[in-house]
Amino acid sequence: MVGASAGGVEALRALVAGLPPDLPAALVVVLHMPAGGTSSLAAILNRSGPLPARVVRHGEPLRPGTIHVAPPDHHTLVLDNALALSHGPTESGHRPAIDVLFRSAAIALGPRVIGVQLSGTLDDGVAGLVAISARGGKVLVQDPEDALYRGMPDNALRTVRADHVAPASALGAVLAEVVGEQVGAAGAMPPGITERENTIAADVQPDPDPDAYVLGPASGYTCPDCQGSLADIGDTGRYRCRVGHAWTAEALLAAQGSEWERALWVALRVLEEKASLTRKMAERADQRGSTGVAERYRGKLTETAHAMDTLRKYLGAGVQVADGSG
Repeated sequence: MVGASAGGVEALRALVAGLPPDLPAALVVVLHMPAGGTSSLAAILNRSGPLPARVVRHGEPLRPGTIHVAPPDHHTLVLDNALALSHGPTESGHRPAIDVLFRSAAIALGPRVIGVQLSGTLDDGVAGLVAISARGGKVLVQDPEDALYRGMPDNALRTVRADHVAPASALGAVLAEVVGEQVGAAGAMPPGITERENTIAADVQPDPDPDAYVLGPASGYTCPDCQGSLADIGDTGRYRCRVGHAWTAEALLAAQGSEWERALWVALRVLEEKASLTRKMAERADQRGSTGVAERYRGKLTETAHAMDTLRKYLGAGVQVADGSG
């Protein structure tokens, strides 16, 4: 099971180039990608190494010697030794999400799972690696020094003990070696809350209970996706809202930063419109000979211009909003 985000295409190409043509295991790949459109990742990986790559189809079995690639806007899960697609709630703003794949594989396959974390930002996949390790599976992580974006590898190494850390170009050979090792005893099944999260992501049969997705006490935070209340999921440092959107702390912080920036751009545009309207009203007052009224409008214009300059400094824009920038 392989997860990647920013810089992941390069890492994936390097990994699959090092795989043997007779690998007796299936690879399932999740790469963060936009929801709209199509992905050429399967075609890219098909040309990058000896194994065939194909887009996941719902219900198909895991095929040894095959690279199964998650399609856009669908979670990919391992359920009963087969692959499943779902349109379940996003996790950390992603669909497909790496945690969904890793977590489902840990539950379904136990110690037979190898989780591979590649280049990317933030920490999607880390909770899934914890589940894989707890079930007796193996954890491989791209060397952060080799990754174009080291956030995901660094977060993985801070949270879970990796069995192997190597550059992407060496991970194919390492993976082939680990596949050939004897599988150890299965670890304990993940806590029930992990299985509930797996059910939510699978989205097979939504629970009619309105509190079914409430997995803990209220955190006091708001879901960036739906503006609903987020519940604190135990001591995992993760959150989930009433309709199922899940967030890690890092992803939530990043999303809140984006919301804050968007709010500032909206405020700047409103001030730009206010300044334009105030300027016109001052000009009209001058034309009517209402000098006092015109001066009051110019005073408001000065205040508005100062507020606009302050916002631009915060945004680091240095450009006029009226031309469509930002």
